[in-house]
Amino acid sequence: MSDGTSDGTTNDATGADDVTVVHLMRHGEVENPTGVLYGRLPGYHLSELGRRMAERVAEHLAPRDITYAVASPLERAQETATPIAKAHGLDLDTDERLIEAENVFQGKTFGIGDGALRRPENWKHVVNPFRPSWGEPYVDQVVRMMGALNAAKDKARGHEAVLVSHQLPIWIVRSYVERRRLWHDPRKRQCTLASLTTFTYRGDRIVSVGYSEPARDLVPAHLLAGAKPVKGQSKAFGA
Repeated sequence: MSDGTSDGTTNDATGADDVTVVHLMRHGEVENPTGVLYGRLPGYHLSELGRRMAERVAEHLAPRDITYAVASPLERAQETATPIAKAHGLDLDTDERLIEAENVFQGKTFGIGDGALRRPENWKHVVNPFRPSWGEPYVDQVVRMMGALNAAKDKARGHEAVLVSHQLPIWIVRSYVERRRLWHDPRKRQCTLASLTTFTYRGDRIVSVGYSEPARDLVPAHLLAGAKPVKGQSKAFGA
């Protein structure tokens, strides 16, 4: 990728050789017994399993040179980031740009042939998957997430940072950096619970993107990327 184009950054002479690593983490499992798309609603906390996922990733990152930790303002992200910040003796920051994407189906059950999509009045919201018509435009997510990534890079320059966010904005910003189309099949997102999407900067330019799942063995099989939906078990896409 060339400077100042595909990754939305520039590479100037100041600190051009610095290597900074920014880990963009999805939060752990959420307590959601009714299976709604909780979106930006308050009051959705990590489940017991989700807390174990957060602790697992904190242990995984303990040897790393992390000097900055920040999270979306939503409870599930804050609770996921807390053990990571604590392990490195850091105060946890909050960045509104890391919040979940807006979605008109927030608070409803959602699926093909069930939930909100059974109601004709909701069909108008799914007419344009390219924007998408049901929520925050993909390009808006790219702008705010790139802003959060670059701000974290500046704060941790020469070291590492951890940002805790949500599945859809993480996948969208990764797709942008890797030059993929932004519209996609939600079932094929490579962004499972408590996963790390890692951006390596040289100076102000992203030079590589990696992906890992330190808590993969704790993730229910039906929630892994590419898994077939199981009746009665919502995947909570975009959570």
